[in-house]
Amino acid sequence: MLNQTSVTEFFLLGVTDIQVLQPVLFMVFLTIYFLNLAGNGAILIVVISDPRLHSLMYFFLGNLSCLDICYSTVTLPKMLENFLSTHKAISFLGCISQLHFFHFLGSTEAMLVPVMAFDRFVAICKPLRYTLIMSHQVCIQMAVTIWITGFFHALLHSVMTSHLNFCGSNHIHHFFCDVKPLLKLACGNTELNQWLLNNVTGTFAMGSFFLTLLSYFYIIIYLFFKTHSCSMLHKALSTCASHFMVVVLLFGPVFFIYIRLASGSSMDQERIIAIMYSVVTPVLNPLIYTLRNKEVKKALRRVIRRKL
Repeated sequence: MLNQTSVTEFFLLGVTDIQVLQPVLFMVFLTIYFLNLAGNGAILIVVISDPRLHSLMYFFLGNLSCLDICYSTVTLPKMLENFLSTHKAISFLGCISQLHFFHFLGSTEAMLVPVMAFDRFVAICKPLRYTLIMSHQVCIQMAVTIWITGFFHALLHSVMTSHLNFCGSNHIHHFFCDVKPLLKLACGNTELNQWLLNNVTGTFAMGSFFLTLLSYFYIIIYLFFKTHSCSMLHKALSTCASHFMVVVLLFGPVFFIYIRLASGSSMDQERIIAIMYSVVTPVLNPLIYTLRNKEVKKALRRVIRRKL
């Protein structure tokens, strides 16, 4: 799998090179990481432990929380370590592994979001056929397919990147190993890698984005024509709007980073945008998708009472 290269390790230059900001940023990102672990961990605990939440909607929410914990764990611990360290090295194998799991979990989450939107579409627009369309077996098959597809999508990028020749600088202008920064360090022809990044990752992102929009579009149209209660319509539209905000935060930066590869962008812009989808979005997901849910709140109270 690994290439014949003179580079055995890379140096992650991080979010900023201003030394006085390093301790401050360490505390900020450490707090965000703990919030992520606490929020998504709480959701996982209640979804697994409470029989009232053993439904298909919460099955997908549990998958999302698991993804968000793992997704942030791929990048944040190494970033936190580098804030306090002067030796910000990562081995070649460690770099490729980080790249692989980042794309594996990211693409899996990108495919899970439209599945969750479709689940809501069926529940709202076709309630009588919900158990038939979204059977337990179908949902398990969908989840397994998503995770396997995400793994092989990431494997494509990690294998192709590992076969590049790195013979010059080994300083990565980023806080984690990603395809685009590594392509800038590679010697030789990287057109195939760039094509895969644009077209394969672009297809994953665009397809997932438009399928999600399509589900919410049909939900909104259905509610406008079928719902005569203003309060129910307002509640449903509020939920769709909050979910759409997560979709924009997840897919917007992906479009900017990966699909606009050829047009170029500054490394500072890319780092800020990467923070949005790799650090901020996983913290917001439990707040927007789940912790606003009355059933989840009741389940959390029951878990807390049992612990006390």
